Amino acid sequence: MEAFIYTLVRRADWAEAAAAGAYTGSADDRRDGFLHFSTAAQLRATAAKHRKGETDLVIVEAESARLGDSLRFEAPLSGRPGLFPHLYAPLPLSAVTRVLDLPLGPDGLHEFPPGFP
Repeated sequence: MEAFIYTLVRRADWAEAAAAGAYTGSADDRRDGFLHFSTAAQLRATAAKHRKGETDLVIVEAESARLGDSLRFEAPLSGRPGLFPHLYAPLPLSAVTRVLDLPLGPDGLHEFPPGFP
């Protein structure tokens, strides 16, 4: 299991989650019945495929060990190769280790923080 998993969240949604004490997911998450996460190795492709051109995003890093049995690594609904982390519960703020800005560069692509895997 990966030590850390990541999700991309709109800044306004993250502010609501911080006030509520947990993140309950995007409309897509609620529709699918789980919170979509990626590993560090999967996150850039996820951003390009699902959040292309979106501004005001943050990367939320969560420690996998703090999520218990609600975290499962499963094949994605989209048919992409590999197993993706899916959380079948709200994300508690106590599991979040970092929140990083994910701005768009002048080329319209997301600029990941220096040193991000």
